[in-house]
Amino acid sequence: MKFVRFLMKNSALANVPKHIDHFSKFSPSPLSIKQFLDFGSTNACEKTSFMFLRQELPVRLSNIMKEINLLPDRLLGTPSVQLVQSWYVQSLLDILEFYDKNPDDLRVLSSFTDALITIRNRHNDVVPTMAQGVIEYKESYLEDSITSQNVQYFLDRFYMSRISIRMLINQHTLIFDGTTNPAHPKHIGSIDPDCEVVNVIRDAYETAKLLCDQYYMDSPALEVDQYNVNGSGPVHIVYVPSHLYHMLFELFKNAMRATVENYESSSCLPSIKVKVALGSEDVTIKMSDKGGGVPLSKIDRLFSYMYSTAPTPHLGSSRGTPLAGFGYGLPISRLYAKYFQGDLQLYSMEGYGTDAVIYLKALSKDSVERLPVYNKSAWRHYQHSHEADDWCVPSSDPKNMAAHKIQQ
Repeated sequence: MKFVRFLMKNSALANVPKHIDHFSKFSPSPLSIKQFLDFGSTNACEKTSFMFLRQELPVRLSNIMKEINLLPDRLLGTPSVQLVQSWYVQSLLDILEFYDKNPDDLRVLSSFTDALITIRNRHNDVVPTMAQGVIEYKESYLEDSITSQNVQYFLDRFYMSRISIRMLINQHTLIFDGTTNPAHPKHIGSIDPDCEVVNVIRDAYETAKLLCDQYYMDSPALEVDQYNVNGSGPVHIVYVPSHLYHMLFELFKNAMRATVENYESSSCLPSIKVKVALGSEDVTIKMSDKGGGVPLSKIDRLFSYMYSTAPTPHLGSSRGTPLAGFGYGLPISRLYAKYFQGDLQLYSMEGYGTDAVIYLKALSKDSVERLPVYNKSAWRHYQHSHEADDWCVPSSDPKNMAAHKIQQ
């Protein structure tokens, strides 16, 4: 019996490239928050969700798996990236098990939900494991600008794909697992149809404050103002609170760390000021600190996966600053903002402080998933050899440059 299972498993693995080629020919189908909400609240049908996900999840998995294979061989060959790739292969196979199953069979639907939970748990450590793979690559090989650009391009798309896959899985499992979340009884899956933005801001601040107090024995206070184009009431939005919390928590950590370290010789820390504005099209959240800012030349680095201001952590290690990590906090927070057509930008004044601005869509119908698709344009990006810049690179020592030209 074990031998039969071994043969079946090997046969399934042998067919994986064929499955990936097949499903990657389809483009993912982006959903709006309004569609997520309408489906979950008024037309919640487990059979319909099952039939959609057993087609859509293989498409999303296969599209990004095609791009994993385009990574540089030395990065693709690291143990951590190989592990991540094996998780994706197994999850694709797990979903394909249900491809021909009867959607009218309640046992099939129940088993599918269980399989989704298993897949979600399997992928819990995808972000740090992929980050560890990049570290393994950087420690073994010299970086070059082309590889760095390709890794940045890939990881933005890879992590965005992961966010979208978890969103689909969470909506199905939370709506159809047969229980109601007692902490959030009005949520539709992971979506709050009446999310009060300031409450999420205060929650994220309190958690970051706890960390800051533990490490630095002090933390800056919070000042919040809100402006509502519809009147003087609190700003509400249809959104995924956990996504907004993730962004805010990361920004608070950065702002607190910068503020405390910039005022380490002072007895009084300046407050972190947050302004929330609801307009007809956007919800904007601006967080301002007096943490000394960063020079313009380093702003792009803050969103780079190949660069971190913090010491490199190691998986399984609890040492180091709790307000820092792999350096992935900001780039992934920006992906959460962009996922539903928003954005996250930093505006810094070196020597003074930084404004971090989160843009979200005010209307749920405009909050549509932003999804990567594998096609010829994506393929060409990895194959393209970047030519020399058509702008002069400034020399730090013009005299030496002139002497070099004379010698030539």
